[in-house]
Amino acid sequence: MKRVETDQAPQAIGPYAQAVEADGWLYISGQIPLGPDGTLVDGPPAAQAERALQNIEAILRAAGLGKEDVVKTTIFLTDLAHFQAVNEVYANFFGAHKPARSTVQVAALPRGADVEIETIARRRSNG
Repeated sequence: MKRVETDQAPQAIGPYAQAVEADGWLYISGQIPLGPDGTLVDGPPAAQAERALQNIEAILRAAGLGKEDVVKTTIFLTDLAHFQAVNEVYANFFGAHKPARSTVQVAALPRGADVEIETIARRRSNG
């Protein structure tokens, strides 16, 4: 098991890693809309989703992976009324690549965020 960290995404705000790679699988901890400096994006859920996805992309790059390696995501929203706006940002981010996904409404998220996205990616074999 190997920890993956980058200064291009916010540091973990608790006792966990930004991501961990094990047996070719990369597990990225839930990303809320914090900038790399730890500042919360103050904006609508779509802007928050965009920041969370930028963090995910930075962590993927640090692991030597890309968006096309993402297998599964989970989106946590404090209000499912924001589903469509967040879905549009998500669709633009992934383009033609369509990983499996779950979206759930939760009572609250860290730092008062409206959106959190966790990700699982898989390193492709060269064979």
